[in-house]
Amino acid sequence: MAHISDVTAQTQTVILDIKDDDSPRPRVFISFVQKLFGEFVGTFSLVFAGCSAIVVNDTYGKPVTLPGIALVWGLTVMVMTYSIGHISGAHFNPAITIALASSRRFPLKQVPGYIAAQVLGSTLAIESIRLMFQLNNDGCSLKGSIYVGNHPSSSNTAAFVVEFIATFNLLFVISAVATDKRANRSFAGVAIGATVVLDILFGGPISGASMNPARSLAPAYIWGCYKDLWVYIVAPIVGALAGAWTYNMLRSTNKSYGEIIRPNCSKEASQDDFCVLRVVDPNNRKLFILSSPTEINDTCNVTCKLA
Repeated sequence: MAHISDVTAQTQTVILDIKDDDSPRPRVFISFVQKLFGEFVGTFSLVFAGCSAIVVNDTYGKPVTLPGIALVWGLTVMVMTYSIGHISGAHFNPAITIALASSRRFPLKQVPGYIAAQVLGSTLAIESIRLMFQLNNDGCSLKGSIYVGNHPSSSNTAAFVVEFIATFNLLFVISAVATDKRANRSFAGVAIGATVVLDILFGGPISGASMNPARSLAPAYIWGCYKDLWVYIVAPIVGALAGAWTYNMLRSTNKSYGEIIRPNCSKEASQDDFCVLRVVDPNNRKLFILSSPTEINDTCNVTCKLA
């Protein structure tokens, strides 16, 4: 339990001496198998919805159009992020998993399992589409046949650059809205889904805007079309790493913890009221301070002093 030391009637700010108690605390545990199943379901749903939109657009006189296809991908990402994000993190993409692991935002030992679940979910989604729409096996020729895989519309260089930039944008936004505690995570799914829509709108006609090695690998395996596949594996991974690490450089701050963490305080509180602020410094030392409302600035920040 915590007890207050050196408190007087005139003291406006005091330090709490903290002693951790041994009372049991409930913990929420999600098994690794549940996370893998979440990644499998999310990747299957994403690839099935997005690629089905492509097939419907090519089969029925292009009623969906490019903006429609982009919206299908973006909305599915948003919906599945809110549905599964609290279980597995809602990666659905090996490039995302690798990039977050490289920046220490995801356990490295879980990367192989996540990638396996994502590739399996994507492969089953593509096979389901092939059977449902009775797509033939001549997709690689791209002559009158519907192929839901990715291929450069012009040169490999242009496709590589587009895939790099699109995935860079995606990971930059994910790192900003989903991994930074200063961000409002309530709208993370909206921001990530909107980024996917924007990336497809400018990158779709050039490279297909895959941004996802699992999404590209699955149709290549089902139809046996491995030409130029390296572009859709290397470019997204490199772009994801660049996006995640670029935001990590911006993440660093020289602000005090009081400027970063906003306590649940009110400037209209009584002068005798105190606001409790819990801070964990880089050395994981627990620091509790009591601050009077008069010491809270206009943005409800408290300047924290390490004990």
